[in-house]
Amino acid sequence: MNNAESRLQQACVRWVRYQYPDLVVYAIPNGGKRNAVTGAILKAEGVLAGVADLFVARACGAWHGLYIEMKTERGRQSESQKAFERAVVGEGYRYAVCRSFEDFERVVREYLEDVG
Repeated sequence: MNNAESRLQQACVRWVRYQYPDLVVYAIPNGGKRNAVTGAILKAEGVLAGVADLFVARACGAWHGLYIEMKTERGRQSESQKAFERAVVGEGYRYAVCRSFEDFERVVREYLEDVG
């Protein structure tokens, strides 16, 4: 994750923790540069390329939970991120790409208001 995406994600996490203190939202630190040994250990532990940046652990409406991929305005999903999106949507999870704080706020509010 680049620095701009990191700052955006940090702001979004601060907001969601303030607005919804009982909501379980967590980051999935799947990227970043690691040495070969650490990379091999993480892969053996189950790290999976393409997993979204954040997960909202609450079922709403027809969805089992919400995965959020943070991107800047010009950022693009990798092929592994697109494959992950298809896989989890097929299993009943909502998936969203958020490119701004406003995107994130809208996606979270709409998701939590979906009572099916």
